[in-house]
Amino acid sequence: MTANTRGFMDCNTKTVRTAIGVLLLILASISIAPINAKDVSPGPVADPHYNGVGFFDIHICNWPDRPLHVMALFSTTHFDDLDSVEILMPNQKPIGHLGLNKFRLAQTKDKKEKHVFISRFDIPTVASDGWYIAKIKMKNGKTYIAKDYVIIHTMPWVTDINPPNGAEDIPIPAELSWKPVPGAKYYQVFIRDLWKAKLVYTSKPLDKPHLKLPKGLIEPGGEYEWRIHAREGGENSLLGDFNHGSLTNAAFFSTTN
Repeated sequence: MTANTRGFMDCNTKTVRTAIGVLLLILASISIAPINAKDVSPGPVADPHYNGVGFFDIHICNWPDRPLHVMALFSTTHFDDLDSVEILMPNQKPIGHLGLNKFRLAQTKDKKEKHVFISRFDIPTVASDGWYIAKIKMKNGKTYIAKDYVIIHTMPWVTDINPPNGAEDIPIPAELSWKPVPGAKYYQVFIRDLWKAKLVYTSKPLDKPHLKLPKGLIEPGGEYEWRIHAREGGENSLLGDFNHGSLTNAAFFSTTN
């Protein structure tokens, strides 16, 4: 899967964690019945996002190119033995299957090759908060289950960006900034050089609503587009890497010679 202006973020799964084994008996003991959002807690000690073959997570995405939707991912080092990954709602009705013909390459901490399979699905009208399920079938006939607790919610887009969209012939800015998004803990900035026709910068996750630009990144007489991905915090045994995110439309600015 290659990066582009509409998809280079893709909820940014670079933070996908290394798969660890979790006993199926423990996974089976976790209720899949919906619970109220007010009852959300850190969750069980055993992380239900993991199973014996990989890691599962779902993000609620507020993207400019389509209505609110879910992005489901499954990462695994057992990709050669993978037969199918079906995504189910809390009532166990299917949402769809992850496409296995496209994936991102990654590595575990011990340098094993890992494939990250990602698919986007429209949110069913009957969708509710609760444990969403990934049913992973292997070529040897074994089935594994992983779960992610999902709260249906729309994270707003970033607003009040600086430089403003459409700014032309401005001095090279020292930083990019924006208004904080309620509920967002981290931001990530993507900058595309229009003359070079490629993505030239992806920031690390930022906990403040501004980015100090690296020296020399923005050049005199240049034309640039930039986007901001906002998301709430992650690394939670209930909600996974993160649950909600938003991505802005590309904003344009140009610099003086």
